[in-house]
Amino acid sequence: MNKTILLKNRPEGRPQLGDFKFTEEELATLKEGELLLKTKYVSVDPYLRGRMRDIPSYIEPFKLGEPIESGIVAEVVTSKNKNFAEGDFVSGMLPWKTFNVSTGSGLNRVSEELAPLSAHLGILGLTGLTAYISLDQIGHLKKGETLLVSGASGAVGSTVGQIGKIKGCHVIGIAGSDEKINLMKEKFGFDAGINYKTTENMQQAISELCADGVDVYFDNVGGETLDAAMANINKNGRVISCGAISLYNETETPRGPRYESILIRKTVLIQGFLVRDHASKFGPAIQQLADWLKEGSLTYEETIVEGFENIPQAFIDLFDGRNKGKMLVKIY
Repeated sequence: MNKTILLKNRPEGRPQLGDFKFTEEELATLKEGELLLKTKYVSVDPYLRGRMRDIPSYIEPFKLGEPIESGIVAEVVTSKNKNFAEGDFVSGMLPWKTFNVSTGSGLNRVSEELAPLSAHLGILGLTGLTAYISLDQIGHLKKGETLLVSGASGAVGSTVGQIGKIKGCHVIGIAGSDEKINLMKEKFGFDAGINYKTTENMQQAISELCADGVDVYFDNVGGETLDAAMANINKNGRVISCGAISLYNETETPRGPRYESILIRKTVLIQGFLVRDHASKFGPAIQQLADWLKEGSLTYEETIVEGFENIPQAFIDLFDGRNKGKMLVKIY
């Protein structure tokens, strides 16, 4: 039997386990050109919360009563497709199932020789691509500039900070515990960090650690953290809006400071980023990330939860900051 996780309810505020439903179904019979895939790793990501809302967005919302999907690494266990062989490992956007049937469309073959399978959902997957391409296309980092990163101990944020150091920048990270701050500095090479949970005045804390102001702010959080960063932004500063996890579970739109005067007076660029808009750049970006990984100038952290039944809880735990680096669920 094939296990599946469906979206049962559209969450109001923070998602709950009751918003998900487990079902079982018989495995489908393969047709010519199809593959049977055994799920190895499932990526759970904050942006999935947005797809649980029935509102127009850059990607179609999940439908009630249908499987949730995200990035998955799977093994080809049976193949009737000439482009894939049994034993191949692939990654792609797939439903939360223990087994999937696929035509091969949208799948990319991944190699354990290049990096562990889990890394292809993180540092060599959309996580690493988001960090690398957004900094390249929007950040335009220059040696000696100050890069500020929120969600800095997470999968994307920690990669952003490391690339900043590779580019010769002064890098400051924001995270939610002293343990995560130490991880950022000791493993990822950040120059300093701010624990937002124990910081009473974020604007002042940023000012103290970014003595020359903020040239590039990589935002994974939004809300009051973005407000504090904008108060410290330099002339010709660049703000990469990649995520807003502080707002994802809000039921009403909160009000905050108006940025118009800052944007005009300091000629600041603030731009949203969706990695899927840049698919043509994936190949060269993955090669560069792999080279940095091989030479040791880039590393990563993973939080791996085991068991298909624990996928919903792992997703919910993201909103409590229980992950260090990439949050993954190992199935087989």
